[in-house]
Formats: sequence, structure tokens, C-alpha cells
Amino acid sequence: MQSIAAAALKTLSRLDLIERRAFLNGVWTARDEVLGVSDPANGERLAAVAVCSPADADAAVAAARRAFFDWRDRLPAERGMILRLWAKLVRDNARDLATIMTCEQGKPLAEALGEMSYAANFLDWFAAEGERAYGETIPSHLPGSHLSVQMQPVGVTVAITPWNFPAAMIARKAGAALAAGCTMIVKPAPETPLSALALAKLAEEAGMPAGVFQVLTGEAVPLARRLLENTEVRAFSFTGSTEVGRILLTHSAATVKKASLELGGHAPFILFDDVDLARSVSDCISAKFATSGQDCLAANRIYVQRRVYDRFVDAFGLATSQLNVGHGLEPGTDIGPMTRPSVVEKCRQQVSQAVSAGARLVCGGQDSPLGGNFVSPTVLADVTDNMLIAREETFGPVAAILPFDDEADVLARANATEMGLAAYVYTNDLGRAMRLTDRLEYGMVAVNTPKFTGAPIPFGGWKQSGLGREGARHGLLEYLEAKYVCFGNLAA
Repeated sequence: MQSIAAAALKTLSRLDLIERRAFLNGVWTARDEVLGVSDPANGERLAAVAVCSPADADAAVAAARRAFFDWRDRLPAERGMILRLWAKLVRDNARDLATIMTCEQGKPLAEALGEMSYAANFLDWFAAEGERAYGETIPSHLPGSHLSVQMQPVGVTVAITPWNFPAAMIARKAGAALAAGCTMIVKPAPETPLSALALAKLAEEAGMPAGVFQVLTGEAVPLARRLLENTEVRAFSFTGSTEVGRILLTHSAATVKKASLELGGHAPFILFDDVDLARSVSDCISAKFATSGQDCLAANRIYVQRRVYDRFVDAFGLATSQLNVGHGLEPGTDIGPMTRPSVVEKCRQQVSQAVSAGARLVCGGQDSPLGGNFVSPTVLADVTDNMLIAREETFGPVAAILPFDDEADVLARANATEMGLAAYVYTNDLGRAMRLTDRLEYGMVAVNTPKFTGAPIPFGGWKQSGLGREGARHGLLEYLEAKYVCFGNLAA
């Protein structure tokens, strides 16, 4: 494992996709100060990328503002042509991009390949959706006047992207912003800049004009603060924790920016006793352990109706114990390393607190035999609502199972959180499914399926899980402003 990532990077078909310089105003820019990028599986240093300064952030905004006017005035079809070519290049280089991602982020290579397809789909989707930024006409209430609403691009935008989906979140945000006619500056997570820079390399090849799409690398706090203080930045999008989202929203308040926030999740997975147990176990494994559990959509509280509770716990525990843990580049790996040591520590604390409070350890435990940033897939049964793991998002491969008795009981418990991103419901009772989808306080509800995301859907949460939506036509609207126009009677 010691050199598997470094060796893999040397075998890429396109070594030029490993970029260490920031991409500012169409120029690849080096800096004396650098930030190390490491393989989370073993801490091995893979690269060192430029550390941009607040002055670089100012220059990027100025370049984005200059580029905006030409980009805004291009036909939507012309903007879409560049986005579609970018999507094609992502697909053509998917294996190299996925390898880079696995090396710096840790997720299994198969999942990284899936993310490349996911990212390209957003670019294609918004390439077409940009041609449908329709306005409206309004029946006039004023004699002789003609009233209309035009949808126009907001201007310079910023995306602050996470380490768990370092390619897809850039594509989902940039695809919408660029299709709408905005320019965008991306600040990727310090852990995963190589994926962002590789995407920028392909955007340049697709013919993206200078200043339209830029990538600032370096430490998050000084760059994010400078970007959000700049009055020329009109909107920003952030995916990450609720805690950081609150801070960014505070920084942006002084300049009253449009904000699109996709924040923390605390997803309930509600399983009634009328469903097929084997299928439910398989689907719950998918909902819990995708991206090694480092996913805001991950099932965090698994509620199982009491009549099938013991059987589910046994089957789910067995399936979990059979997941393979290892380096993301090793064949057959299901669970890779955690990207951050803080995730490992949070998992450890939640397991320890739950067991000390009476939870039953079905499989796994606090520490992985592999050490470092690895966490053994763990199942805790007989979890109660007052335990830490039932109150806070885990963001790792630790599953908490809680029994429930009836629909009213589980609905109240599922809604008893300030998070409201996604929820899962498993039942064969259509009436029950309809009642729960109506009453669950979540932005997205999946019924009898663990898979529901994609470019055509409005991704986002309620309450403190975020503001706005990404994907679908709703995602395009995050980067457009409505302009009302009233034409009076000019006749002599």
C-alpha cells in the first residue's frame, strides 16, 4: 500500500492532468508557497499545489468580471457547445480523472468512475437547460402597457466545493452558472485540489474563454473570506457542513449575495415490516456505505419496525461484516480510508459513547486493523434517540439501528432534528408511503430505493440542511435574476 497511489499516477494516459498550478484568468499560475496533497490511506505525499493569496482572489474576481460581459452576451447554444465538449472530455478521460480522485480522496475506484459520469451528466444537462431560461409575459393592469419578466445572469459567482465529491460538485455548480451566462471561480477543498485542476485543464481544452472558469487553490479560510467580501461577487454556492455554511452565510451578508447552500444531512432510513427483508438489507447497505459513509445522503438513523428488527439486525450485520476495506485502488475495495482524520475521530467517539450508553456492537468497532484513516464498517443496534450517533451526522461507515413501533412514532422521531436533507422510506403500503412523503420534513424523500440523485432532480434540503437547489431547472435559477420590464404607451 505504501506506494500504490504514487505508482498509479505515473501510469496515467495523460500525465498533464496532474496539475499543481492554480488556473487564473486562463493562465496556469505557480506560487512559491505550496500546499501538500496526500494519499489518505497512508499519508504519502502525492503533490504540492500553489497556495493562492487574497490578492490572487481579488485578481480572479476582476478577471471574472471582465470576462462576464462577453460570456453573458453569447448565445446560449454557444455556451452549451463548450459545456458539451467539456463533458465529452471528462468522459474520454474518466479513468485518469477517477484515478486522481481515488489517490487524493480515497474512495474506491469504481465509485470514482461513477462520479465522473455523474459530473459529465451535469455539464450536458445544463448545456441544454441554459437554452430554456424562459421569461414570461404578464397581462397588463395598466392601460396601454406591456409587461414582461426577463431572466438574466447574476454576474460573477463563486463555488466552494467539498472533498467527498470533488468533481461532481464542481460540475453541478459550474454547469449551472456557466449555462446561465455567469462566470465562476472555484475554491476546491484543500484535500482534493488535483481533481479540480484536472477539470480546469479539460475546460481549457473545451475552449472555455479566459476568466470564465477559474480555480483558486490553497487554504480555505482566507480565500473564501476574501471572495465573499468582494462586492463584485454576486452569488456563491457551498457544499459542506452546516457549521461552515453558517459562517460563510455570515461573511456574505454584508454584501447581500445570493446563496446556494447544500449542508449537513442526518438521513432517516425507515423500514416497515411489510417489505422484502433481503432487498431492504441490500438497499440499506448502499444507502449507508456509499463513498465509505462520507456522504450527506448516507442513512444515519436506521429505523426498523420491531416485528422484523432482530432479523434485520442480524442480516445487516452479516452483510456489513463482508464489506472489504482497503486502498481505493485495490480491486474489490468497498470501503476506502476516511479523507480526514477528524472523520475517524468522530466515528470513534460516536461508537464509544453509544456502547457505553447501552448500544450493542454487532460488528466492527472503534479502530480498524489497518490503522491510520481507516474505519472498520460498524453496526450498532439498540441505539436510542439520546445517543450522540442518533443526534449528530456520522459521515463515516458506522450504522446506527433503532427499533420503532408504529408510523406516528417513527415520523415524530425522524423529524426531531434541525437537519432535513434526505429521507428513505421502505414500505409496500401506498397510503403509508404517501402520508410519510407528505409529512417528512426533508427536501428529498426516496421510497423503496437507495438511488435518487442525478442531473434532472432538484437537490437540496430543508431547515439547516441548506438553501436553494442544485440540478434541474431549479439549479439554473440560482444563477439568474428576474428583471421586470414595463413598456408604456409611447404613441403620440
